[in-house]
Amino acid sequence: MVDATILSLVAVVGLLMASAFFSSTEIAVFSLSEAWLEERTAAKDPRASILAELRADPHRLLVTLLVGNNVVNVAISSILAVLLAERFTGEVAVVLTTVVASSVVLVFGEILPKAYGLGNAEEWSLTTARPVWVVERLLFPVVIVFDFVTRRVGSVVGGDPDIEEPYTDTAGGEGAK
Repeated sequence: MVDATILSLVAVVGLLMASAFFSSTEIAVFSLSEAWLEERTAAKDPRASILAELRADPHRLLVTLLVGNNVVNVAISSILAVLLAERFTGEVAVVLTTVVASSVVLVFGEILPKAYGLGNAEEWSLTTARPVWVVERLLFPVVIVFDFVTRRVGSVVGGDPDIEEPYTDTAGGEGAK
């Protein structure tokens, strides 16, 4: 029988891969120019059509990616907390969990994946379009709630409900690749 610690560590690695997926996809998709996406869609690339559908509502797309990323990052922290709590006293386990989880997620779930996503934005966006479309449908009830709440709270506090628009280059903005 496989040791629970090994299963937990395998789960952490898998979750880190999911975190890397969401982080790299976020930066890749939001760095694309609208002109490039239109060109790929006109060339009848089915992946570009899916990507264009996702980018049609950039706020919902961002919410989808952030919900997915936060769920996996919290799961990573939770698994590490259990593993470390079994081996260290309360206070030490809390500090170690914070340091280890933050470091691992920052390096392998955020910084390196975002560098990859930015450097390979066009191909990575096309590669991840269908999986993100699937995730958006799987998380639909949660995404709808957070989409609604963030739009409403944003408007109450004076935020722009379409804050993502300049980053999707709908008007040829500077945020595009």
